[in-house]
Amino acid sequence: MARPYGQKFLIALNKSEPDTLGLQLAKLCVKANLPATMVATALEVSSTTVYKWFRGQGIRERKRKAVEVLIDLMKEDLANGDLPVADVNAAAAYMEAMLGKPIR
Repeated sequence: MARPYGQKFLIALNKSEPDTLGLQLAKLCVKANLPATMVATALEVSSTTVYKWFRGQGIRERKRKAVEVLIDLMKEDLANGDLPVADVNAAAAYMEAMLGKPIR
């Protein structure tokens, strides 16, 4: 089972400014209940990289478009009621449907 986002992380995230692309991704992942590990798999990066983005570190140009597309899809699915997911199994199913391949 994926670990939930920690309280310390959530507090720092809510206080963070400016709203970089990585911070936008973090806020959406928390709102959608999607684990960072699954987002990392979907974006073909390490979990460490995703957490660095979540803390405001810049996203390299070669991954920027993929992150923007993922953000747009997540926003749309939140608006349509497809997100947030209830648990880690639902998160995996959501990510697998989005990617068209298994993520685990």
